[in-house]
Amino acid sequence: MKNVTVIAHPLVRHNLTRLRDHRTQSPEFRRLLGEIATLMIYEATRSLRVKKVSVRTPLETTTGVELEREVVLVPVLRAGLGMLDPILNIIPHARVGFLGLKREESTLRAHLYHNSLPKDLSQHEIILIDPMLATGGSAVAALDLIKERGGRRIRLVSLVSAPEGIACVHKHYKTLPIFTASIDRELNEVGYILPGLGDAGDRLFGT
Repeated sequence: MKNVTVIAHPLVRHNLTRLRDHRTQSPEFRRLLGEIATLMIYEATRSLRVKKVSVRTPLETTTGVELEREVVLVPVLRAGLGMLDPILNIIPHARVGFLGLKREESTLRAHLYHNSLPKDLSQHEIILIDPMLATGGSAVAALDLIKERGGRRIRLVSLVSAPEGIACVHKHYKTLPIFTASIDRELNEVGYILPGLGDAGDRLFGT
């Protein structure tokens, strides 16, 4: 699929299999999700632009690089929290904005209940973190909110994706880069990914 990167690293595939297992309990689920997030963020940030800077080592001055733009991480509550801290370990200087989006079970539409995005995102690299890309409704709602704040350089990191969700996102944002560990088969009649891994938020927090 165009503008979709499936991260098929052996450790990602191994941990994803463990996440899918219905016997995996919340503590192990959190650990595995964090490990996958760490591996995925390397690929998702590969194209970030850098600029040359001068740095003085204990012995001499040399040239290095630093990120050209500040990174803003935007986890979609609540499941996105499971990927946030591991990614912050890799990008500790990143800012964080939160979006709370709950899917209405009857209509499958995304309902916004929390928004703490920075006021101006026009000069930032934005990484939207949503572990499950199912119908795509929550992702599109989040992207719309980010665009309202001026966000232009956006990439989506999603653990498991459905073809329907990818199609929905790219219908509204054709060139948006999507990074995922798996493109699963389909959605069921109530909008859950098959084979999927169940409700990521419930499994993450044991509720």
